[in-house]
Amino acid sequence: MLIGKPGAARTAIAAASSDRVMVRGRDLARDLMGTMTFTEFAFLLAVGRAPTGDQRFFLDLSLVALAEHGLTPSVQAARMTLDADPAALQGAIAAGVLGCGTVILGAADLCRRLIEDVLARADACGSLEVAALAVAREHKKERMPLPGYGHPLHKPVDPRAERMIALARECGVAGRSVEAALALTRAAAAVWEKPLPMNVSMTIAATLRDVGVPPGLIRAVPILARTAGLIAHCIEEAETPIGFLMASKGEEAILHSAADGA
Repeated sequence: MLIGKPGAARTAIAAASSDRVMVRGRDLARDLMGTMTFTEFAFLLAVGRAPTGDQRFFLDLSLVALAEHGLTPSVQAARMTLDADPAALQGAIAAGVLGCGTVILGAADLCRRLIEDVLARADACGSLEVAALAVAREHKKERMPLPGYGHPLHKPVDPRAERMIALARECGVAGRSVEAALALTRAAAAVWEKPLPMNVSMTIAATLRDVGVPPGLIRAVPILARTAGLIAHCIEEAETPIGFLMASKGEEAILHSAADGA
């Protein structure tokens, strides 16, 4: 039984033969190895062409910004999984990647959609500020968090976000997406009556959108970036284990309450 729409059985990404590997129409060994950075190659794989200089720079910047953030839940999951099976590095990395979601790490795509909502409304009403205020008010009324704003640790600003905005301006690529993100910052402060710092997920979405990085790659950036951090933590975990210690401390910190009548 065929599930989904029927279509041509084909791929345009890569094919391997006895004497070569062709990637997006290019010979891997002859044309790509030694001539492309991994960031450029990742873009080529996903999009089908090499990135522009600005796309490479801001994609690289985004990957560096998100690769590491301490003992996050995804890192703890990876470390504990590695301790449970030291031979299965791939399982530990997978466990950490599975812990990347819209609450922790994976909000860049939500931020991109929010930016596009604001810009569409601004085109209709003629004012970016009015559009941003409307979006912020709707989120507050529905008691929904505003993706890309607020951070449990970084206050009053997210230093990564500040740096990305500064570099976007310095490089002359800060466009409507960055302006929408800044308008939302002002709107959020007005609606919630307190500063809500723009976090790195919003600046990644805004800067990458302004340089023309496709939505699918914006969504994938956090996963690609954090994989590098998870690898580092697993290497360290194998040398100086703390996974089981974290598990025991977590158990100590949680009050166990027996069910009524037990």
